[in-house]
Amino acid sequence: MTGTELDSKDKIEIGRRAIWSLSSAKFNHGIEMLRDNNLDTYWQSEGNQPHLVNMLFEKKTPVQQLSFYIDVKQDESYTPQRVSVRAGTSYNDLKELISVDIDPITGWVNINLEDAPGR
Repeated sequence: MTGTELDSKDKIEIGRRAIWSLSSAKFNHGIEMLRDNNLDTYWQSEGNQPHLVNMLFEKKTPVQQLSFYIDVKQDESYTPQRVSVRAGTSYNDLKELISVDIDPITGWVNINLEDAPGR
């Protein structure tokens, strides 16, 4: 589930098809930093938990894998320890597909959603 390499074989990036929103962000550490394909920049949450990254697709969109890069040395205390992936037809009916504990690493985290228990 976690590792240091991006598992992108036979996959396409669909994030550009979504409208992204965050529950909170520190100044200059928002969506732009999360989506800029630069491993030296990052989203930094602010305020009370939970901290959420939302992706809204125009139509029902199958998602095989969620991949994101973390750097425990750079992210300091902001490195996620647990990720919950939820899906639904609106924000009001989201159901958890999978919840994953994240190791404190520097590298890619790949979460396979094809066989997620809640799918």
